Amino acid sequence: MIDLYTWGTPNGCKVSIMLEACRLHYSVHPINILKNEQFSEHFLKISPNNKIPAIVDPDGPDGQPITLFESGAILQYLADKTGEFLPSSGAERYEVLQWLNWQMGGFGPFLGQAHHFNRFAPEPVPYAIDRYNAEAARLWKVLNTQLSGKAFVVNDLTIADFAIYPWACRYEWQNITLSDYPNVQAWMERMASLAFVERGMQIP
Repeated sequence: MIDLYTWGTPNGCKVSIMLEACRLHYSVHPINILKNEQFSEHFLKISPNNKIPAIVDPDGPDGQPITLFESGAILQYLADKTGEFLPSSGAERYEVLQWLNWQMGGFGPFLGQAHHFNRFAPEPVPYAIDRYNAEAARLWKVLNTQLSGKAFVVNDLTIADFAIYPWACRYEWQNITLSDYPNVQAWMERMASLAFVERGMQIP
């Protein structure tokens, strides 16, 4: 039984989608970041960076327990553990990892900043709003181009889709008009139709 420490954020949903997709048995431990529970001494031992999600798998490599934080690392670990949603070798494996890292390095952090300055900053900061909304639009254009003629980000359904989708679902927080990106819109509808995606998006 894998222990999942999470909250209802895009990064948290990536991992719950993957766990549902792989039909793995897991137990959910909500970490309420609105109450700063991520800074508890107990959680610090699991996630040294005080960020969700994190997992503890008692049946890790060589049958030994493993603790992991960072959503991208968790997705890759679960893919390798199950042999699903990430090619085991070859060029396509690296293409999937490339788009996973694109999300981790850009589509997550910059969109997260857009969320903050559009919705949560105590007072408007026009420079920051313009900067992060413009970068959000650029990243959405990159994704829209990548999805041209494709059902999923890298041909078949992979961890790249699981990583990107929850962030795309917050498009209104990024001042994105979904119809401006028809390839992404069609992909999002495709993702939303998958029962395990719907289940994963509801955790915790």
